[in-house]
This record gives sequence, C-alpha cells and structure tokens, in this order.
Amino acid sequence: MIETIYLYHTNDLHSHFENWPRIRDYLLAQKKHHEEKGEAVFLFDIGDHADRSHPLTEGSRGKENVQLLNEVGYDAVTIGNNEGITFSHEDLDSLYNEANFPVVVANLFTGQGNRPHWAYPAYIKTTAKGTKIGIVAVTAEYPAFYERLDWHVTSAKDELKAQVRVLKEKVDIILFLSHLGIREDEWVAEECEDIDVIMGGHTHHILENGQLHGKSLLAAAGKYGMYTGQVKIEFDHADKRISKKTARLIDTSTLPPAADEHQQIENWQLKGKELLSSVVATLPKPLLHDPLQSNSPLSSLLGDALMDWCSADCALLTGGLLLDALPAGPVTEFDLHRILPHPINPCIVELSGSQLKEVLRQSQNAEWPTSVIKGLGFRGTILGTFIYKNISCNGHQYKVNGQEIIAGKKYKVATVDMFTFGYFFPEMQRANKKYFMPEFLRDVLQQKLNQLEAVHNTSLTSDS
Repeated sequence: MIETIYLYHTNDLHSHFENWPRIRDYLLAQKKHHEEKGEAVFLFDIGDHADRSHPLTEGSRGKENVQLLNEVGYDAVTIGNNEGITFSHEDLDSLYNEANFPVVVANLFTGQGNRPHWAYPAYIKTTAKGTKIGIVAVTAEYPAFYERLDWHVTSAKDELKAQVRVLKEKVDIILFLSHLGIREDEWVAEECEDIDVIMGGHTHHILENGQLHGKSLLAAAGKYGMYTGQVKIEFDHADKRISKKTARLIDTSTLPPAADEHQQIENWQLKGKELLSSVVATLPKPLLHDPLQSNSPLSSLLGDALMDWCSADCALLTGGLLLDALPAGPVTEFDLHRILPHPINPCIVELSGSQLKEVLRQSQNAEWPTSVIKGLGFRGTILGTFIYKNISCNGHQYKVNGQEIIAGKKYKVATVDMFTFGYFFPEMQRANKKYFMPEFLRDVLQQKLNQLEAVHNTSLTSDS
C-alpha cells in the first residue's frame, strides 16, 4: 500500500501580515481537501513568524502571532532568532502558553541547563494509517545574545545528530525543521542520511521545486509569506520506506484574495496601535529629523541617549535608524515604535585608539549614507549619515572629548549591534563588546525623553 502524505511549510514571515489572509485561507482549504480524501496532511512553521517591527507583534509580545498559528491548526513549529533573541526571557518563556501545537527546538536551554517547559527536543506524529513521523528542529546559534537573556544555546549539529539517533529507531520518516540556513542544511543532508526532508529557513532562500541533496529533500519558502511550501511524500507500507518525495512552492500573489483581506490587515495594524497607546512622554516642541543631516535634532538626541545608556566615552550611529520626526505633544509607545521599529540592541564596544581611527575612517565612506540596507535587524531604508557624539573628525585628525585619539589607549564606544557583525566594521566584530538586552533603541530614546520631560517639568515648577 502506498500512503500519500502532504506537508505544508511556512518560514520567516517576519510579521508581514499583508500576506497572511491568503496563506491562512489556502492552508485551511488544503487541509480540508486532503482530509476529505483520507490523505495525511501536516502544517509546519520554521521560525521567525514573529517580528517586533510590526506593532501587533510588539504590542502583544508575539502572542497574537501564536493565535494566528492556532487558527490555521499548525502541527508543530520551531523558533527563529526573532523569537529567540528579540523577546525578553520572560516574554519568550510565556509566548507559547496558549499554543495548540508543540514547539520543537533541541538546542535551547535555560541558563540553568534545563529545557524550557514549552519546548520539545523532538516530537512524533502518527498518520491515520499508522506511519510514524519524527520531527526534530534546531535554531541558529547566537550564543552572545542568548546568554544575555539567560538562555543557553548549544551546538545545533550535535543536538540534531543526538535526536536523530534516537528517532530513527522509533519512526518511519524523519522531518527536520531547520532555522539554520541553506549552507547548514546542505551540510546536514550530507552528514545525517537518516533525515528524509529538511524544511528550512533563516537565510530566506527559495527552492522552487526543492533540492535533493544526498538522500534528503531540501525545501524552503523564501521570506515574508511570499510563498508557501508543499512537500508530497509517497510512503510504501510494504517496504517500509519512502518511494517518492517532491517539493514545490505556491506563490501567494497567485492565490485568490481573502474576503475583506485589506480590512483584516488594517485591523491588525490598528490593534497593534491600540496595544501601544500608552503615553510615555510629552514634547513641548517637535523633534525634527533628516537622515542625511548630521545635525538632525532627533538623531543628535538619540546619540546622546545611546552614549548615556552605555556609559561610554563616545557614540557612533546613523541617521537612517530613525524613520521619522516626532511632533510636539504626547508621545506614545506606538510613536516610538513607528520611528524605531528595528529589533536592534544598544552595544558598547571597547576599541583601541588605532581601531577607533580605522572605524571612523571607514564611516566616512561617501557612498554609505544613501545605501539601501537589508538585514542585520535593520527595518529602515537607507543607512543615513553617521552621527558622532563626543567625536570630532577633521580630515585624518580624530578626537574624542576634544583630545586627539591615542593609538594605544582604550575607548568605550556606544553603538548599535548591527555594526558589530563585521559587515561594516571588522574591528568591531573582533573587539570586546557588551550587548544591552532585551532593550531596543526605542527604549533608549524613551528613557532620554523621560529625563528631558522631568527636567522641563522641574523648570516649570521652579519658574512658578
């Protein structure tokens, strides 16, 4: 007897809810279709479904994302780095409290070395015809970030191999939900021949018809809900093996529009705005902003806030981090989220004088301010002009706090985490650094606005 099993997978939605109504309706329809035909069908999400750049995710701390997954009836999910390291420990620990599906992730532990109460290292599903399907998942390793949040992330490859060794004695088919990226998935396919299907994500790769690598079928559906993946497995019960497996992608733009989809998308935005309606400060006058002006008032204020937050000697950031100005009057959490949507953390980097000079020299690249930036946690458009706080640059002469930079001296530089990953400044990637987590730049700016408001109110009281 040949049993047909359908797997549907999504990955890296990043809270791009504009595509969700069609994906939801498609998955519900396909699930009903297969079940009516007596075919096995399973739904999986491969992580980074939640992204705090959307106000609904920010306001609900991801719990609205979980409800959306519940509504579709997912069978298992894993976490990506957006779930893992952009939420506080407490928020991640409670994120899946209302989930109607298992969360599978084998390489995440608490700071005390225990598995999270909400996570399974592996999971087994059984079809109506008795075929046992083992599900294992791991997430990308960012140890420096996880440790700051009191989590411990272990070797994805070691944990995966250990789980597969156990699973292969218990199941007929092994599925791997991988939030590692395409290169790691190819390595896994070569090293773990017992894995039948690898459904991947993290690097946003698109495999239109899958990719057979060794004995494993690799599948991936890009990013932002632009595609949904389908894997079809034919399992031969007589031989107890897979006789055929194929993969394909369904383009969301080709799916029929969901009823009232524009209203649904707008409602999610409005609900997020409502959840973020608390007033955090009141501005006596507007804070103007231009991402290409080094003297932009709002950029300058954010630079001061960052330097104070990190207790640093100086600060380095860019105007493109801020997406808009702030008008006079009440400032809500939504306003701060609107202008600073990035899941980007403040960071302090220790650089020698010679390293700092090299960073400053590189930062004066004339092409960088108008460069369009994608990834690295950045949710804006252009990088913007570099903003220097307590730093002066005059040709090749660089000063901190009015004093010429000394090559062998150590300087504490406040900056943002995206500049420490090596893409912009290799010196920062190699240097000693400390990330401030779970706070984002909007938290840093809020604290500075609160301080200014307190000073302003004190001044008014004194004058009266």
